[in-house]
Amino acid sequence: MYKEKIREMIEPVIEGEGFELVDLECQRGKVRWLVRIYIDCERGVTIDDCASVSGEIGEVLSVYDVPPGPYDLEVSSPGLDRPLARDKDFLKYRGETVKIRTKEALEGRKNFRGRLVDYVDAEGEKTIIMEVDGKIYRIPRMFVAKANLQYDLEGGGKH
Repeated sequence: MYKEKIREMIEPVIEGEGFELVDLECQRGKVRWLVRIYIDCERGVTIDDCASVSGEIGEVLSVYDVPPGPYDLEVSSPGLDRPLARDKDFLKYRGETVKIRTKEALEGRKNFRGRLVDYVDAEGEKTIIMEVDGKIYRIPRMFVAKANLQYDLEGGGKH
């Protein structure tokens, strides 16, 4: 409900600080809201960066009272299993290993872990093309509940 409004308000602030907004979550708890922001940049993100951006964002949210009432604000880097939330994320991480959970079962499954082959937009139909255990799956973007980059601990990196 407030997620898009918050995105519109804070994205220019984050970009002004030299970072990009990777993802944001806004959840209503029993007593307080939780606003979780993921930021990144080419050089990486430090704890001091998160604290600085948190202060800037906190001021904006307080001025506009969004979300209304008390809230907790968390600002962090996306980590090794960074969320893939935007079209440009799917394009950037082609060739990498990703995990996708769909809202509905596709070919009898909801969880897919494999190589992101491509991300295409054909006449407004955005589709993720993945290779899972040697089989190619075409997953409509609108069916994706959650998508994350996967980190290969054995190989020492992504893949």
